Amino acid sequence: MAAKREKIHFASVEELLGAPTTTGEGTVEIKVDQIFPFENHPFKVRDDDKMDDLVESIKNNGVLTPVLVRPDDEGNYEMISGHRRLHAAKRAGLIVIPAIIKPMTNDEATIAMVDANCQREEILPSERAYSLKMKMDAMRRQGMRSDLTSDHNGPKLTSREVGEVYGISQTQVKRYVRLTELLPELLSYVDIKRIGLVTAVTISYFDKQVQRWIYEYIKETGFVRPEQIDALKACENLENMTQNTVVMTMNEAIKPKTSGKVSLSERKLNKYFGTHVSGSERERIIIGLLEEWVKYDTIFIEIFVLKLCQRYFRGWILVYIILYFQCSKCFKCSKLTESVFLYNRFDSIVL
Repeated sequence: MAAKREKIHFASVEELLGAPTTTGEGTVEIKVDQIFPFENHPFKVRDDDKMDDLVESIKNNGVLTPVLVRPDDEGNYEMISGHRRLHAAKRAGLIVIPAIIKPMTNDEATIAMVDANCQREEILPSERAYSLKMKMDAMRRQGMRSDLTSDHNGPKLTSREVGEVYGISQTQVKRYVRLTELLPELLSYVDIKRIGLVTAVTISYFDKQVQRWIYEYIKETGFVRPEQIDALKACENLENMTQNTVVMTMNEAIKPKTSGKVSLSERKLNKYFGTHVSGSERERIIIGLLEEWVKYDTIFIEIFVLKLCQRYFRGWILVYIILYFQCSKCFKCSKLTESVFLYNRFDSIVL
């Protein structure tokens, strides 16, 4: 019996012209070099461990979920959903990728792109910020709810509706949108958790030059604290301050503050006074002892130093000379003999 011949496939005109090939159920195969990223796509495609896993999966099983694209005016396609799959397919060496082609307006495409990507498990604050802003702008242009009032956290326009879709509060939506007013360098610090979300929102209201100085401060010191930003927020005419003044204000905000208040428990004081001594009498005695301590503290220290000289240098003559010249200054004495008397009182000190 003659061997069965393999069928030879001849490329169709559509294939030769780069037109998509239908694979059934509305899915077609499109050449990967005909698909271009969505304009101003806010989601980053990273070559990390997860991407390596996706590449390996595509090598073994192909692209299981079609990407979503829309046709452009030049015969190519703009990616709506599937940027990571497309990147992985290219790394895996695929020439074509399964896709669903859906004509959309710019605003429809923006909303679909954001909805598809915001369902990902891990989204950076910068990605969420720009994607939510893009969607809200598109919804506004479409004529949806237009409560145009705004507050400290950003515009109220559709923030509640958008938050409900992604499971976050209206306040959180407005805070994320506000992050788009940050310098890119500061926003990157939010991504790596060097700046907290609420603190970053406050910074977003500062002049861009002040933001630049804050970035330089963080770059140099490695940190910024909420109380430092609150201190800047409380400044009048912050936009007219110099960089040195801004830095000084931030440094002053984190200096340790003492209340000047010392508390002594009654139990501890009873050990020295007994329960019969009144509070005012205790205070009088403590203040008197502190005054004496301040008066003689310097004397005791210098005499101790003199004892060290005697012990290690045997410099008796030098010791008495020093005592003589220090007499009127520190010991409140007018005679050498009185200074020597004070010195000898500490003769029992063991060195």
